[in-house]
Amino acid sequence: MKPKHSTPAPAARSTQSQWQALKLLFQALSANRLQGMLLGMALACATVVMGALLLGISGWFITSTAIAGLIATSAISFDVFTPSASIRLLALGRTASRYGERVTTHSAALNALVDLRERVFRALASRPAGQAPEQWHLQPARMLLRLTRDLNAAEALYLRLLVPSCSALLSTALISLWLAFHHVWLGLAVFVWFMAWGVGIVWWLVRATTAVALAQSRHAEQMRQQALDIAGGQAELVMAGQLPAWQARLNAKQAQVADLEVALQRRDAMAAAAWQTLHSLSMAAAVLLAAWLVLNGQMGVANAAFFILMAMAGMEPFAAMRRGAMEWAHTFLAARRLQAPLSSTQTTNAIALPEPAPGLAAQLRGVSVSSRRKELRIANCSFDIARGETVAIVGASGSGKSSLLALMAGELAASEGQVRSSASVALPQQSALFNDTVRANVNLQQLPLSDADIWSALEAAGLRDVIAARPLGLDERLGEGGLGLSKGQARRLSLARMFLANQQFWLLDEPTDGLDADTAGDVLERLAYTLTGKTAVIATHMQREAALAQRLLVIEAGRITQQVVQGTPEFDKVLAKLRDG
Repeated sequence: MKPKHSTPAPAARSTQSQWQALKLLFQALSANRLQGMLLGMALACATVVMGALLLGISGWFITSTAIAGLIATSAISFDVFTPSASIRLLALGRTASRYGERVTTHSAALNALVDLRERVFRALASRPAGQAPEQWHLQPARMLLRLTRDLNAAEALYLRLLVPSCSALLSTALISLWLAFHHVWLGLAVFVWFMAWGVGIVWWLVRATTAVALAQSRHAEQMRQQALDIAGGQAELVMAGQLPAWQARLNAKQAQVADLEVALQRRDAMAAAAWQTLHSLSMAAAVLLAAWLVLNGQMGVANAAFFILMAMAGMEPFAAMRRGAMEWAHTFLAARRLQAPLSSTQTTNAIALPEPAPGLAAQLRGVSVSSRRKELRIANCSFDIARGETVAIVGASGSGKSSLLALMAGELAASEGQVRSSASVALPQQSALFNDTVRANVNLQQLPLSDADIWSALEAAGLRDVIAARPLGLDERLGEGGLGLSKGQARRLSLARMFLANQQFWLLDEPTDGLDADTAGDVLERLAYTLTGKTAVIATHMQREAALAQRLLVIEAGRITQQVVQGTPEFDKVLAKLRDG
């Protein structure tokens, strides 16, 4: 008979996958910050140990002083300097280690989150494992959630779980070892007792809150999405008479989230009550145990005071673990959600394209691009772009114009065929402006430019007078997404950014789309002047933009169906079919 190979049960495979997700998250957090994180954990342990010793030695010193004072000879010979110096040293050391621990652990965690956020952003912006980028582009709210809430929850894996657990284990071990010198079995019993109830409460809290916290997170995400839908479509909902119904659904979802929050807080209160009860029982047991050791001559009274106060201090780290237990579900959910992007090896770096033949800026030969539905976005396209030439790719929306620009920019990989292209600079359809100064928005590449260079670019784009009229000029801060500028002004600022790029090959995607006729005319006039001597490819469906070109490429459903040259009747026919402004 052939031996039967056992396969893991589904539950076992699920548990293994969960731990792999947590392991991957910790590896990502500690990839570049492991030394700082280990130093922070060491300082946290030192803080706990010095705090316990400070309390224990203080109790020992007070008790010893009181006993020595009962006998005159003992009072005279009693050394008060060594313990008092130790107390001062421990107090200073604990303060320094506490400050150092807070600075080191939080610095390591925040820097780790910066690295992690960039890594996740790059993965989501390219292609998460098993998913096409279009899925994430259609769900910006989910992407934002991954970059904010999930990454902030990942911080708890280190600050709320690993650091307190290490401190609790070390303090319990040291107290147990010290007691073992007096009585081995009592030392072992104390260690088992502390770990049993300290870890037991944390384990119960994790088990009791995980399902509730996961449900709360799921409902909170749905509530957030409903609120965004209502805020974005309020006018349409009012027109349709559906706003009250949508608000009722949102209120019901808020009530669900609130009920789950109450359930979580109730479990936390139960854990706090259990911890306080066992803390009191442990203190009573420590007093009884110390008294028994004193009565049996196995421990002095001063050492008994030392032990009782050390036991009190040793329980404190377990209280910090309770907060980590409350955040465990969110940390686990974050690890599970981030597993795909963290496992991705994709990058957002542009594809390195080979140089075209001499005299050309770009060459495409038999190029095809497939969508995630296996449909062809670009189908067997072949054409050349000569240096110094302005070419317009014209076609309806969705025909593949932007995809061709992305291929030449190296932002999109061809499924078939070959793309050769010189280095280029692109103007996308939407002007990407940031909540920063005008200077920083124009000089996005952070080139070593003077203010005169930036003013010159703004002059060329027709925006100098607008910015000069602002109180702070180049230091004027734009709002989120470029708020404070009109759409035409934002487009001009993007053009000024291109003027500073010092590239000879320009890729322009609908450069005047959405602008009024006067603004578009001025922008195109400045653009035509600036393109002199440069190579440009313009993706457009408008006459006013296509008129700048010496050659038109007509694209339909991803295929180049016609190429016409300026000065021919065919060129005029194609131009006449395009939308006028």
